[in-house]
Amino acid sequence: MEYCMEQTIISPENIVYQKPSLMNDVQMHYCPGCSHGVVHKLVAEVIEEMGLQEKSVGVSPVGCAVFAYRYLDIDWQEAAHGRAPAVATAIKRLWPDRLVFTYQGDGDLACIGACETIHALNRGENIVIIFINNAIYGMTGGQMAPTTLMGQKTSTCPYGRVADLHGYPLKITELAAQLEGTCYVTRQSVESVASIRKAKNALKKAFKASMDGKGSSLVEIVSTCNSGWKLSPVKANEWMKEHMFKFYPKGDLKDTISE
Repeated sequence: MEYCMEQTIISPENIVYQKPSLMNDVQMHYCPGCSHGVVHKLVAEVIEEMGLQEKSVGVSPVGCAVFAYRYLDIDWQEAAHGRAPAVATAIKRLWPDRLVFTYQGDGDLACIGACETIHALNRGENIVIIFINNAIYGMTGGQMAPTTLMGQKTSTCPYGRVADLHGYPLKITELAAQLEGTCYVTRQSVESVASIRKAKNALKKAFKASMDGKGSSLVEIVSTCNSGWKLSPVKANEWMKEHMFKFYPKGDLKDTISE
């Protein structure tokens, strides 16, 4: 018996979805279910749609976020742990016509980098800080982070976070919204198609504000770390919806651009 397969010709008019041209053709190293890969794709799409391929500079410090340079074909500068906002400040001041953004995890941004983060935002530097918040130190073994929820178990608080011993979770995005230098502060997620679309719009708004010299923007993405949480990707998303969104509610916290 012979089988004949018809050749399908795909024209540009038939393409409804494809990989962003700025995404490098390399194997993704992130754990299955990790939110980083989705956010990488969104950043690539927004830069491409805005026509800023040759004018974008990303700054990636220590942690899972450091490998962002492997996946996006733009200019990158690595930074010491927590120092990405300081490095981004220098780049933007030297090259004010560039889109300059940092890509940081919650341990890097809200712990060792809290000083650089707060002061860069307070100065109103025309940069965008992309903040991936999965409430844990993902790369180094699942330790407690400044953003770890009350009662949440990690390798360094195996019985759960308690206030008298560990203090309270730090809502860095709420702090950023109070600073005079910020023009756009938002909290989004990427666990569903609807959420992904909102996150993409938020990134585009922040990038445009940076290029228009409106001040600092912070885009927090509430994320999962199924490896650190010791959950399957599906269960991690469920846990995030049930617990993370209650303490870290999504939406715009500050928007002076639209006023």
